[in-house]
Amino acid sequence: MTGRPIRSIGVIAPGRPAVLEDVEPEPGPGQAWVRTEWSGVSAGTEVALVRGTDPQHQLGWDPDLRAFGVTGATAGYPIRALGYMEVGRVTESRADGLAEGALVAMAYGHRTGRCADPATMPVIPVPDDLDPLLGVYLAQMGPICVNGLLHAAAALAGPAAGVADGVRDRFVLVTGAGVIGLLSAMLSVQHGAAQVLVLDPSPQRRAVAEALGLPTLATAEAAWLSVKQRWRHAHGDAGADVVLQCRGHDEALAAGLKSLRPQGIVVDLGFYQGGAERMRLGEEFHHNGLSINCAQIGRVPRGMAAAWPREALAAVTLDLLRHRGEEIRTHLVTDVVPFEDGPRLLTDLAQRRLPSPPLQAVLRMPSD
Repeated sequence: MTGRPIRSIGVIAPGRPAVLEDVEPEPGPGQAWVRTEWSGVSAGTEVALVRGTDPQHQLGWDPDLRAFGVTGATAGYPIRALGYMEVGRVTESRADGLAEGALVAMAYGHRTGRCADPATMPVIPVPDDLDPLLGVYLAQMGPICVNGLLHAAAALAGPAAGVADGVRDRFVLVTGAGVIGLLSAMLSVQHGAAQVLVLDPSPQRRAVAEALGLPTLATAEAAWLSVKQRWRHAHGDAGADVVLQCRGHDEALAAGLKSLRPQGIVVDLGFYQGGAERMRLGEEFHHNGLSINCAQIGRVPRGMAAAWPREALAAVTLDLLRHRGEEIRTHLVTDVVPFEDGPRLLTDLAQRRLPSPPLQAVLRMPSD
């Protein structure tokens, strides 16, 4: 295969992440070459791929029927590149609007370089007034969280709603104080939520949330009662208006449902890999008329795609980063490691060898 040599971090077999030699096409008309400077690690998604526990590798995916376990053919190895949180410098350009020297955010995985085609992939400018490292949140991670708020807005205010309409003046419970949960909670505060609470069993993550000014709850078992005692609207009407569910655990989803007021909504951003034994759909879900709405970055709410392309979601993310970037850099970005150490970090995460796993690790790319 001809092209431009790069290095990437992928997985050669289950449990074996590695730096791989790869090739990218040479930039053609309308394209540009981007040299990566920073690449964020999405630990949950990437560890699942390292372990091979994601449903594509366990069951296989039929893209036509959009169902698992249909063909019997599962995804294989090697995986050429993990990740989706990159910041790079345009070093050569044949694309209008992409000037050489510009810093951009994209979602192409842990690669040292990329042939970027703005016609086929979002290329988000990183402005000069933003810490370049925080650009890892612009192309995908931040838009994931904005899309969660947008799903709440569509459910509660209709397809013409703005991103604030699902949380403004509402009581919001966020389950999970990982990066998605914390960014979602900060977005809820910024867009006018009446109150926001964050539920997470980890004392370290609760400490981060509290450092960001977010009150916390410690246990799923006690959270629902605390929420309903705190947010009483009328007799027989207590609890959160919206739950942003940001943990891939059924106990968190169950706690979120139990915490809702009647006809409330869970917007689910979690990535589940097991069953849901703690879900009791004959209980509060049925008797309180609750809703669960899955928000994923590949789909904004129905009828809102024209108004909310990825660039619009990134613009809302940028507004948060401009307002609270120093806090985000201080409290969320816990580890910055060299690109070459990425496979070791992923192995340690997959094997649970780290006594204090990073909240947000970012790979620093080589300068050559």
